[in-house]
Amino acid sequence: MMAAGHALTAGSQKPAGELVVNGRRIPWQGTSTVGGLLQRLDVKPERVVVELNGEIFKRGEGMEAPLNAGDRVELVHFVGGG
Repeated sequence: MMAAGHALTAGSQKPAGELVVNGRRIPWQGTSTVGGLLQRLDVKPERVVVELNGEIFKRGEGMEAPLNAGDRVELVHFVGGG
């Protein structure tokens, strides 16, 4: 899922709050979008389904949905195999 070392705030700014991503609280500065979060986490949008505060987006959709401190995000990764 997510690597433990991902920093989601820039510089020495204090976090405005938190997001909950896959059950883990992470510091969150200001606002952004689902797509911005995925980019920061180095997650390809076509490889996950995103649930934002209970709303489920199909793969690759919802990238422009705004994020704010306090939001709950679930990222479900697809794994291929045979």
